[in-house]
Amino acid sequence: MTIYVVRHGDSLYSISQKFGISMDIISSVNKLYEIPSLVIGQALVIPTTETVYVVQPGDSLWSIGRKFGINYEALARYNRIPYPYILQVGMTLRIPEASKNFGYIEVNGFIEPSTTTEEVNTVNEVGRYLTYISPFSYQVNADGTINDIEDSAIRNTASNYNVASLMVITNFSEGNFRTELAHTILTNNDIQQKLIDNVLATMKDKKFYGLNIDFERVLPADRELYNSFLRKMAQTLHNNNYVLSTSLAPKISATQVGEWYEAHDYPAHGEIVDFVIIMTYEWGWSGGPPMAVAPINSVKKVLDYAVSVIPPKKIIMGMPLYGYDWKLPYVPGGPFAARVSPQKALSIASNYGSIVKYDQVAQSPFFNYYDENKVNHVVWFEDARSVRVKFLTAVEYGLRGVSYWLLGQSFPQNWAVLDDMFNIVKVL
Repeated sequence: MTIYVVRHGDSLYSISQKFGISMDIISSVNKLYEIPSLVIGQALVIPTTETVYVVQPGDSLWSIGRKFGINYEALARYNRIPYPYILQVGMTLRIPEASKNFGYIEVNGFIEPSTTTEEVNTVNEVGRYLTYISPFSYQVNADGTINDIEDSAIRNTASNYNVASLMVITNFSEGNFRTELAHTILTNNDIQQKLIDNVLATMKDKKFYGLNIDFERVLPADRELYNSFLRKMAQTLHNNNYVLSTSLAPKISATQVGEWYEAHDYPAHGEIVDFVIIMTYEWGWSGGPPMAVAPINSVKKVLDYAVSVIPPKKIIMGMPLYGYDWKLPYVPGGPFAARVSPQKALSIASNYGSIVKYDQVAQSPFFNYYDENKVNHVVWFEDARSVRVKFLTAVEYGLRGVSYWLLGQSFPQNWAVLDDMFNIVKVL
């Protein structure tokens, strides 16, 4: 697989000739039929078996191997370079296809129930790339009951791909995560036990594989109470052969302040639960200033702290399947940005003749355009380059896997890159 960035003068035909791959294959892999025309700066996934690299000053076989994720000795054998592996600037190296070279990875996808048709289509499209699917969400009530959701189509379709379903419980109510709701539950042992019993009954009835607890905006003073609740839930679930996970806000230190962070005790969660999903996205969010949703420099700061207190093989890194379209100039408290899928972002760029640029620090693409009312916009989104960097980051930190928010957003390049780099763990 090669990631190719569209240049001035390129056409689908010229790109297909360049790589010796049919136009139909390139179009199918990238779903180009969803986009009016190619966009300058657009990243395309090109299925290939080999690529070529020209040795640059300062290169070594080790550095080139690391760049492409290939063992340097294997690269030497492939190019018939004898020991001590001396390279010359300008020398051409053949780089073998790196498909599946990064081993096994667990992949979770959150999904919001919609219509049966949409749910089935979404799961059919991405099911083979998933380990877990997590319908979002079963909202808990202050008396320990749970609001049921209709997710049978999701679970049943997922089972066709050996995808394990995770039940997700949240303290979400009336459009936000409710601090007082979590406090009521965490300060009452009887309510906690009722909630645990109800969760277990639902999991048995619907044949869930495990549970994800996503309690957010918990009072800092309730931190130890939350840990205690997790221990109770873990004991019950483990006694019944279920796995337990939690969703964590993206912290960069143990002392980070703020209502989203303080009650999420990374070391405790790492000790209590089977794995954690760290929500490493939403730096750029709909109500905030324009920026990348998941800038890799910010993601790595979170992971630096996380792996220092949680075993890496218990960490699943969050990844966004979307971007945002902001109107400019950004005004705090003004209109929220519209969420767009990567394919929708490219359609916008195509319609308005924009050029996609790539931020090297954030490792994320963006572009500007003026709409029909002459209002300036900026769109930050994800592409094949940005997700590959995130996958390589997961490998670099030795993580358990990745988790997507939110399935149902059209992003074919993501699944092509994921499938090219990894084998997907199936626990069923």
